[in-house]
Amino acid sequence: MDDKFSGRVGSAIRRRRRALGLTLAAVSGRSGLSVPFLSQIENERARPSSTSLERVADALGTTAVELLSAADAERIVEVVRSAPAEESAAVRALVHGKHQLHALEFVGDHDSGREFRHRNDELMYVAEGAVEVEADGRAYRLARGDTMFLSGGVPHRWRAAVPETRVLVIAVAEHIKAEHE
Repeated sequence: MDDKFSGRVGSAIRRRRRALGLTLAAVSGRSGLSVPFLSQIENERARPSSTSLERVADALGTTAVELLSAADAERIVEVVRSAPAEESAAVRALVHGKHQLHALEFVGDHDSGREFRHRNDELMYVAEGAVEVEADGRAYRLARGDTMFLSGGVPHRWRAAVPETRVLVIAVAEHIKAEHE
C-alpha cells in the first residue's frame, strides 16, 4: 500500500473534526500530531502517512477507511457541454457549483468598463481573437494563445479588441483563502 494518501482526505478530516466540535489543538492532543501539521493536512498541503491517518482517525472516533471513503465521496467529475450556436451566451460558466476553481468563457465584445480586484489568483487565456488588458496601471495586448496570470489583489480591466474574441478566465474561487508563499 502507498504510504501517502492522495485525494481530499484533508477536507474529510476537517468536516469530521468540526462536526464533533473539536479544535485543531484538541485533535493534536488526542493524536500526538502537531497543530501545524494537522492544519496542513486539512488544507491539502500535506498528505498523512498511514500511521498519521490512523492516529487522526482514532482522535476523531472513526477509522482511516471511513475518512478515505468520505474523501472519495467528494471527488467530482462534471462535464459542461457547449451551447448550440444559436443559444451561445456572451458569458458561460465552465464549472458549476461551489468549488475551489471558478472558470468562465467570454465570447464576443466584452467591455464592462469595470475594474476588477479579486481576492485570489486568476489566469486569463485568449482562445480566439485579442484582448486589451489594463492591470496594475499598465496596458497589455494579448493575442490568440496568450495567457496572463494575475495574483490576488491586482486591479485590472479588459476588453475584446476584435470581434469574435473568446477568452477563458480561470480563478481560485472567492470563498477560498489562498496563501501566497
